[in-house]
Amino acid sequence: MIEKYRFETSRKVINNPKVVSFNWLKIQKLDDVRRLLKEQLLKRFLEMKGDIYQDLIRVFYTNLKFEGNNLVSNVKGVDMEITHEVWATVTGLKYAGLTTNKGNIGVVEDFNKIQYYKSCLKNPHAQVRTCSVGGLKFNERLLALFVTWILTPRGSNHYVLTEEDLVYIYYIMNKVKINWIHVIKEYMQKYMRLSDYHYPYAILFSKFLHYFEVNLEGETSELVKSTFEVNNGSLSKMGFTKINGEWVSKDGEQGGSSSGLHAEHGEENQEDVEGADMDILDAEQTATDFGAGTNVGHQGDRTPPMSSFESYMVNRLDGFAENQRNLHDLCVLNFQNIDNRFQSMDTQFQTLDERIKVVQSKLFELQYGKED
Repeated sequence: MIEKYRFETSRKVINNPKVVSFNWLKIQKLDDVRRLLKEQLLKRFLEMKGDIYQDLIRVFYTNLKFEGNNLVSNVKGVDMEITHEVWATVTGLKYAGLTTNKGNIGVVEDFNKIQYYKSCLKNPHAQVRTCSVGGLKFNERLLALFVTWILTPRGSNHYVLTEEDLVYIYYIMNKVKINWIHVIKEYMQKYMRLSDYHYPYAILFSKFLHYFEVNLEGETSELVKSTFEVNNGSLSKMGFTKINGEWVSKDGEQGGSSSGLHAEHGEENQEDVEGADMDILDAEQTATDFGAGTNVGHQGDRTPPMSSFESYMVNRLDGFAENQRNLHDLCVLNFQNIDNRFQSMDTQFQTLDERIKVVQSKLFELQYGKED
């Protein structure tokens, strides 16, 4: 475990957390999204604040094991078994609801991410090159923030939405209960396995440290910064302005196309765009009910169904992209294993070299003694 910490977990970056206040949502009259999140029992989880103990979080991940439905780790000699009861106490989440996995979209029959994405756009007739957040309606864009920054956080590329992101947004908008404990554990396993992925859920694990009464005296910690909080400035950075008590898009009701923000900011400014995505919130149209099945979208704002050839090509492209991602993840994992083996061999050679020096020293002493 010491070598794993030294050569692997100690080098990994920890994601900056994101926090939202439900009272702030209420003050800004963002009641639709506020209600949807409360129905998912996410209030306490999304509002969590506190000190972040980065070193101990890395220790937690180093020793972390998945035993049945529980997480098991050890930090500073304290055994931590995180059961469903612990999850409920610390986060308010329950092990109940739809358990979604990659490739399993549950109750959404024949879910098509392009078709659903277009139904979420301010301008449903915009040309779609990537499923980016730039042209989304207010509620969907706000939920995209919570999904990509807090619920299933990643270290970069928050601008482009994956199929899983869109499925989670669809579930929340349709009031389908999600088993968020299951989702969080799935992402933890993924990010532990891949070396170039950042460690997520920093505040969550700090809360676990407090729950199990780990001695935190003398440990280096970092407070959740105000820049990590979603607020009015966040909305302004995302291109929204408040008029007559409501947040509206600065470029008009229809907004731009899904690729418009890329064109406006330029590819070289993508990091600035993603930085702005860290602080999004806007109030525009209220959410309407969704249809189920292949014609997923808002009532009165449906897009024409794809032809069989278009659906076939989209599915083939999605499958190809998924295979490429899986191949990339596998290659990264294999190269990381090779790198760890070389590092382990280097350590062993260093130890052997030290032993050889000790033996040489003893031989010299013996020889010197004989000469005397």
